[in-house]
Amino acid sequence: MDRRNSQPWATTPLIESRALSEAAECRVFLKLDNLQPAGSFKSRGIGNYILRRAAERHGQPIHFYAASGGNAGIACVHAAKSLGYPATVVIPRSAKPAMVRKLRAMGATEVIQHGASIAEAQEHIETVLLPLDPTGVFVPPFDHPDIWDGNATIMSEIAVQLGGKPDVVVCSIGGGGLINGIMQVLDDNGWSEDVQVLAMETKGADSLNQSLLAGELITLPRITSQATSLGVVKVSERTFEYAQRPNVTSLVLSDAEAARGCCLLAEHERMMVELTVGVNVPVCYDGLLQRVLGSRKVLDRSSKVVIVVCGGNDISVEMLMDWYRTTLGEEDLQETTIASVPRPTSTKLTA
Repeated sequence: MDRRNSQPWATTPLIESRALSEAAECRVFLKLDNLQPAGSFKSRGIGNYILRRAAERHGQPIHFYAASGGNAGIACVHAAKSLGYPATVVIPRSAKPAMVRKLRAMGATEVIQHGASIAEAQEHIETVLLPLDPTGVFVPPFDHPDIWDGNATIMSEIAVQLGGKPDVVVCSIGGGGLINGIMQVLDDNGWSEDVQVLAMETKGADSLNQSLLAGELITLPRITSQATSLGVVKVSERTFEYAQRPNVTSLVLSDAEAARGCCLLAEHERMMVELTVGVNVPVCYDGLLQRVLGSRKVLDRSSKVVIVVCGGNDISVEMLMDWYRTTLGEEDLQETTIASVPRPTSTKLTA
């Protein structure tokens, strides 16, 4: 079999969480994309992008280059290696040493730490590395239709596994590639008016929320959140447009609340996940989910809520133990602090 035509992502399980369902008083499902071959949903979009570029080159030499906070780089290396191509990753200096070691262990041709953000890492690839490599192909971390098409497969799988549409989808926002894929499928199935989407960010990596508050697409001066794999200073234009739809709500929680979510998943589901996933969990507690949805979607015990468990790379036992000590049981977490935006007046999506 020609491995250059093989699919570098997998169909992942959708499981119902008993603990989260109890807490939220509805049926809560977890879409386990942390079980992707590269450990995150990035296997889908980046895998699809690499497949399409390889098909265009018809077997000619290619060297793939990715700018990443971690997950996109891992997905790029895995997809490229599985298809028989080399890959180099440029990662911001803020990335944890464990992530750098993981990229090297997976077989990256080179791992370069450069810049304070993914945008600066990307600039280094485009201005320094690619001009020196005639076989070089840049792999965008999130902002490309081929990425969105690959990510759309997650929502298509959810629809099949649920046997229909969910009432709510909860997903993390980095650059927006995941929500773009989800929204494509909702549109294709005619579900956009029925399915509510919660777009989750951590404070300090909340480029979408800040853009919505400003009424225009803005660039954060820097990333201050510990959720470095959400560390994108500016979301895609398509994400900003989708986020103005009436069925999308932007929500920002603290790093501490995201860490608490990671601890709760470890406790109840025996699952280690990173802060990008943990930020989705607190919506199931203290009535937060219904408070955020308001009258747009009234949930009951039969309602189906899907949380996308988008990644499990940026996590270690040491990190989890530290979060247990510093977040679980703290009084200041009893009252969840949220930052959401008013409902938009414009719902038009430009082509």
